[in-house]
Parts: sequence; structure tokens; C-alpha cells
Amino acid sequence: MKALLARSALLSLGWANDVLVTIDAGWIVDIERGSNATRAERIDGALLPGMANLHSHAFQRAMAGTAERRTQPDDDFWSWREAMYGLAAGIDPDTLRAQAADVYRVMLAAGYTSVAEFHYIHRDPQGAWYSDKPAMARALIEAARDAEIAICLLPALYAHGDVGGEPLDERRKRFATAPDDVLSIAATLRAEYAGDPNVVVGVCAHSLRAVTPDELHALVDGSPRDVPVHLHIAEQTREVERVQAVLGARPVAWLLENFEVDRRWCLVHATHLDDSERTALARSGAIAGLCPTTEANLGDGLFPFAAYLGAGGAYGIGSDSNVSLSPTEELRWLEYGQRLIERRRIVAAAAGDSCGDTLYAGAALGGAHACGRRAGVIAVGARADFVVIPDDDDPATRLDRWVFASGDRRPDAVYVGGRRILSP
Repeated sequence: MKALLARSALLSLGWANDVLVTIDAGWIVDIERGSNATRAERIDGALLPGMANLHSHAFQRAMAGTAERRTQPDDDFWSWREAMYGLAAGIDPDTLRAQAADVYRVMLAAGYTSVAEFHYIHRDPQGAWYSDKPAMARALIEAARDAEIAICLLPALYAHGDVGGEPLDERRKRFATAPDDVLSIAATLRAEYAGDPNVVVGVCAHSLRAVTPDELHALVDGSPRDVPVHLHIAEQTREVERVQAVLGARPVAWLLENFEVDRRWCLVHATHLDDSERTALARSGAIAGLCPTTEANLGDGLFPFAAYLGAGGAYGIGSDSNVSLSPTEELRWLEYGQRLIERRRIVAAAAGDSCGDTLYAGAALGGAHACGRRAGVIAVGARADFVVIPDDDDPATRLDRWVFASGDRRPDAVYVGGRRILSP
């Protein structure tokens, strides 16, 4: 049992002063406002719920800044993808663990307390299974444990090269999985790490381009009902057009019609939605996984965030290709993209509310849920995942200044499961 006394803390109902948070085995068991406790670890700053990174491909960090030279007239997501395939070809379990641990340490220092790793490099460079089938997936979990960040590991179903069951080409043979492969990897890892509250194992499908409807049903139906299910969807207009041509509906509309999409789902990107898809997605309870810096870097487009919030939609943020590892940058550009579309200011917040408070609280809660983690809020029954930022500003503007004016400033401290991982 331990206790933290924060000069100020962002609770579910807003900012409070002199907050005593009691923690047992990594869980918040009591919260007291206006405390004058003397036997507690003092937090000389503002205590925030930790931020979840709901979408990462750790290995892609090695590409950051290396694909910014124009190589063809119509350079786009699809040409970037070719370079990514080349990078993936040279990774083995040992290099993946080392690379991912470095990436996760930087995430943690920036204020992410958990990460959902969307993992699809399963086989060896020749396309054969390792003798230990979960070797690559386990390397990522061990990397997170090395870095002391919580992880939601999502082994990916990646069976086809395009909608309609097109075979995978040679460059993607390392990614090849059938539903039974993913389910067995997930079950093995779930059993191995059952005693670690900082490890969650869900499942994901790469995209509707990479699976058939029957394969996706087999993956979802074969997974426990309480684990997260993620997939990339509607990221590019070419993808939308192809799905519509083959499956007869736009990607999000098709998914919502054919699956029971609910709070266990995270739809990553969902960039290109029509009005009915946007409203239906918001009503489903699924989390929209938004990765503004990667979506901008790849020229994906802008998610209709303002209207989605207006419909009551849940969301979280992710670093995706890891061209940026800053949660404040993701939040800042999530809002700025909407300001550019709407040509007005303060899009995410309701009248009279702080934009920084609104963005941060929504992303922290939605991201934690997408990671299958009871976190993202400072409340009894939640994991004690926290970020500490300077308490030198008026609480009315504290998070606005942190999100919109902090630049690359790092948190003063980060806690995962009640344990202080980083401090000055």
C-alpha cells in the first residue's frame, strides 16, 4: 500500500487540490480531496491520468525522417509502403526487442503510459515460421517490460494482398497468418503473461484489404469477448473505392452491418467516412483510433473529428509509424486539423470548456479502453497510471498551455501501475 499527495490532480469531474491517492498493488483504492496527510509521497506538480498510445508499429520508427525525399511525381501512402516493406525484411526477434524497447522508453518519457502494438511481422525473413511461433510477438512484450511501459499486444491477421482474397506477394510473406495462427499466438501469450497486469493480449486484423469476411469472423468469434479487437480501416480513398467495388459498401458501413461492432473494437484511422458512417460509428461505442502526425505524414486526410464528437463518439490517439512520439503533438494536430477545415478556433471543446482538458481527458479514457486497460482516469478501481506536469499555471489554462504551448517539454514524472518510472 502506498499513497501519493498531489498539489493538484485532474479527476473525472475536473481539477481538485491536495488530492491523496491511495494505491494497492497498482490499483487506486481511495481518493481524498483537500487532504493534509503527512505520510505520503508528495507530488509537486499536477497529476494527470496516464495517456495510452492506442496504435503503434514500433519497427517503423527506424524510417522516421528517411522517406521525405520525393522519388516520383505521385509520391503517396502506397509508395511509402514499399520502403516500409524493405525495412521489415531485416528484422528478427532480437533486433525487434532492442528497437522496440528504445521506442517505448521514448514514448514513456513523453507521457505515454501504455501502448497498443499492432504487430504483423510474424515469420522469419524467408517467410517460414520460427520454431517458437510467438517469438516475434513475445519480443515486443519483453521490450515493453524492459522499458516498463504497459502493453496491449495485438497479433495481426494478414492473409491477403487486397480485397477479395488476392494472394500475398513475396514482400509480405513475413506477415502471412491465418485466423488459427493469430488465435494460437494470442492464447499462448495470454497464458504466459496472465500474472502481469501490465500486459494485455488482444487481436487485430490488418484491414479489410488483408482478410476475407469469413476470416475476420473466425478471428473475432474465436477470441474471448473481453479482449480488444483492432483494425485499420478507411485510411485511403483508394482503399474505400476498392472495398466498395468488391464488398458492395464503404468499409465502415460494411463492417458495422456485418459485425457486432461495440466498445471492444478500435477502428484505426477511419479517415474517410460519409455522414451516416460517422454517426453510426459514434453510436456503436467503438473507439476511433486517430494518429494525426502519421495521417499527415502519409497524406491520408483528416478524420471528421468535430462532427464525430458532436455525435458522442469516443476516440484515442496513437503514434502509428512513430514519426512523432509526443502525445501533446498528436492532440495539438488533432485540434489544429479541425481548425483548418472549419476555419474557426476551439473545435473540440464545448462552450466555456478548456480545449486542452477536453482533448486530453477524452483521449486518455478512450485510449485506455482501446488497450483493454482500466485506466485513463484518476478514480477508484482504475490502474495507477499517471503523468506529472508542472503546477505553475492557473488550472483553467494548465492543460491548454501543456498541449498547445509546451513544444517538446517532457513530463516531470511518469507512473505505471503506481510505480514511479521516470522523474527528473
